[in-house]
Amino acid sequence: MSNNDVFKKLRVALMLRDDDIVAILELVDFKISKSELGAFFRKEDHPKYMECGDQILRNFLNGLVIYLRGTKENPKNPGEVLSKEKRHKPNKPPFKKKQFDSKKLDITPVKYKNKGKPRT
Repeated sequence: MSNNDVFKKLRVALMLRDDDIVAILELVDFKISKSELGAFFRKEDHPKYMECGDQILRNFLNGLVIYLRGTKENPKNPGEVLSKEKRHKPNKPPFKKKQFDSKKLDITPVKYKNKGKPRT
């Protein structure tokens, strides 16, 4: 398993966006752009694919520890940090429900040519 695979799996498991990852890396004074980050998450056969080095993954993991646990002077509870992340994400209603609610349900009986009675 490569460093890229580990990085991808952590990103998915912790539901992190590129902005979050950049902020986590800044906690350990490691600067990286979103475009450089995107190169790590590409497929291996893509022309812009870049291999994630040990230094980048090490800095990300050290930043992740500070992000989740905090520092000695200012400790955090990881469960609270992760639950805050879930709260900030808006809960969207399912598409079908949103689509159904947006339509007005003004259904009137219609008389069809080949049927004698109106539908109710």
